[in-house]
Amino acid sequence: MLLISDDGRVLLQQRSTLKTRFAGRWANTCCGHPAPGQSVTDAARIRLTEEMGLSGIPLREIGHFTYRAIDDATGRVEHEYDHVLIGHTSGTPTPNPDPAEISTWAWVPITTLRRALCITPDKYAPWLAAVIALACPPHPPELVASSISAAQAMSRPHPR
Repeated sequence: MLLISDDGRVLLQQRSTLKTRFAGRWANTCCGHPAPGQSVTDAARIRLTEEMGLSGIPLREIGHFTYRAIDDATGRVEHEYDHVLIGHTSGTPTPNPDPAEISTWAWVPITTLRRALCITPDKYAPWLAAVIALACPPHPPELVASSISAAQAMSRPHPR
């Protein structure tokens, strides 16, 4: 799950050093697993409150992906099917994180994060780049769709 502010920043967490996988790395706002019979959105809403101390932010699912990664520090493997949800905020609410889950947090401009993921990928959880690709595409889908429509219209022969 990823929170995105109206000024183009995303809320990241630095995973607690107590975590068994990818401890101390920066990751999306929060992660979780739905309980049997629980919707993905309900599970994300609960985890946002439990991990970040934030509530009342509408969430919506925007996609999913599968990843497999080995944590070099522990030798443990994650192989997961991840749903990506986003929530948009007005401003940058101040989290009250659970220290067992989160060491610290930061609202980071998406352009800064994209550069950092390329330059220092080992500082970030291995799934974060896929979350960002889905949640913060370089161009909004509406712009891409309208650009494609305009290009198609321009490529049609003009009536004489």
